[in-house]
Amino acid sequence: MPHKRNPILSERICGMARTVRANSIVGLENIALWHERDISHSSAERIVLPDSSATLDYMLAKAASLLDMLVVYPDNMVKNIELTGGLVFSGQLLLALTKQGVSREDAYVWTQRNAMKVWDEGGEYEDLVKKDADISSTLSAEEITRVFDINYYLRNVDKVFERTFD
Repeated sequence: MPHKRNPILSERICGMARTVRANSIVGLENIALWHERDISHSSAERIVLPDSSATLDYMLAKAASLLDMLVVYPDNMVKNIELTGGLVFSGQLLLALTKQGVSREDAYVWTQRNAMKVWDEGGEYEDLVKKDADISSTLSAEEITRVFDINYYLRNVDKVFERTFD
């Protein structure tokens, strides 16, 4: 895909991640007989431990170089989110309703009927939700506004970056 930047590097990391994950099965299978270790354990470990360690080291180095070259377009990210008409918030709306005691089944029906209107007719999901009698009688206008606040989803970004890159 010529329009992508660093697709080969990203795809390589993804493929290698599957290999490392598959190698972890060897370790899990070795647990079953931890008290009866035999050569079948160590022979498998002699392959997967060094291979996985070297692969993971390579993946981390490539991921770091990928992040160093990463170009982010925040305005485009916001524009793409806005293209959904607010539908990206439907899961959080469902959870907010269930926290107020609405059954998951009812909450699903309420959120979905408004989401389908956005898909079929366009418009903004938040506007439809605020007009929905079931939802607005369960959640206050402030609670609904909070569900649709993108900052809620971003609240831990700095903490994650600090913990990861500190």
